[in-house]
Amino acid sequence: MTSTSPTDLEIRPFRLDTPQAALDDLRDRLARTRWPDELPCGGWSYGVPLAYMKELAAYWRTAYDFRRYEAQLNALPQLTTTIDGQRIHFLHVRSREPGALPLIVTHGWPSSIVEYLDVIGPLTDPRAHGGDPADAFHLIIPSLPGYGLSGPTREPGWGARRIARAWAELMRRLGYARYGAQGGDWGTWISRELGLVDPDHVIGVHTNGLISWPSGDPDELSGLTDTEQARLAFTGYYMKELYGYKKIQSTRPQTLAYGLSDSPAGQLAWITSVFKEWTDCEDTPEEAVGRDRLLTNVMLYWLTNTAASSSRSFVETPDTPEDADLAADVKPSTLPTGVAVFPRDIIAPIRRFAERDNKNIVHWSEFDRGGTFAAMEEPDLFIGDVRAFFRRFRG
Repeated sequence: MTSTSPTDLEIRPFRLDTPQAALDDLRDRLARTRWPDELPCGGWSYGVPLAYMKELAAYWRTAYDFRRYEAQLNALPQLTTTIDGQRIHFLHVRSREPGALPLIVTHGWPSSIVEYLDVIGPLTDPRAHGGDPADAFHLIIPSLPGYGLSGPTREPGWGARRIARAWAELMRRLGYARYGAQGGDWGTWISRELGLVDPDHVIGVHTNGLISWPSGDPDELSGLTDTEQARLAFTGYYMKELYGYKKIQSTRPQTLAYGLSDSPAGQLAWITSVFKEWTDCEDTPEEAVGRDRLLTNVMLYWLTNTAASSSRSFVETPDTPEDADLAADVKPSTLPTGVAVFPRDIIAPIRRFAERDNKNIVHWSEFDRGGTFAAMEEPDLFIGDVRAFFRRFRG
């Protein structure tokens, strides 16, 4: 991975140039994987099944062509800059439409800029994709600090608020005085914080995967619909069955990182397990996300050796009532907010809880398919909802 030598405020071109030795080392490590045993008939209940994992790793080693996807990324304008001592990598895809609206889009974990590859064209150039040119955006898609091409963080403290301040500075350096923010998964927290730290410039925040928790007030639970009660019940299942990754990464990320950094099979299994649980699929995550797209996402973690720093990000931003005093730590937002709800979101939001913390929800959409990585799973739904929300701010 190469970029020119910077001064601290410089924005410079970036090109992904992976040494062949790194790809050869990956294949060699995969070939030498020592596989664990497995209980019979366990399915996915204990994690990624051994037979599926072996087959997926074999495909990664023998058939997957990273150079193809490296070229796809390099066909997009990539840049880096240093903000608050941290290198920030980002895509900056400008629209040819004169009235395009700047929009900064933030991914979560274990995602990356790869999540948005299918939506970049339609959002920046709707004319060429059968859409209305008035819906065009200039897209800024950063890699989170500590994730992938932004490289590892070198100090603690990179929580949602600090990242939001970095995003505000990034948009200032790019010359955007009026812009929107969009985020999925952890990116919802960052985008929301961006609206709080830069309210004079952020015109609205659109989210998918917004997490909303009950405050503990019994009155808040009265009159919930059947759908809302089901979502609340799923929260208990999530905390019991699906929360283990968060507890490990938010308490002992360094210990976990030794296995993920040394074993590509380990890194692949860790991310694949999450994609199985958080996408709209039944048997394998490939029902929701193409195999090559999943592997390209994993590659950005593996090649940059950012398993440790991406895991550390969970230490920085408490996101449950058990981790923090939400009443004190979650500042109410009055910025216009749009919420897209997909049925396989990690925890689908309940509107009354969301409105407690976000006082100006002006757009709420519920979809019948899709999950946490909506831009990758259901790009058409994602594109349509982003366009619909931000139309109110154009003109």
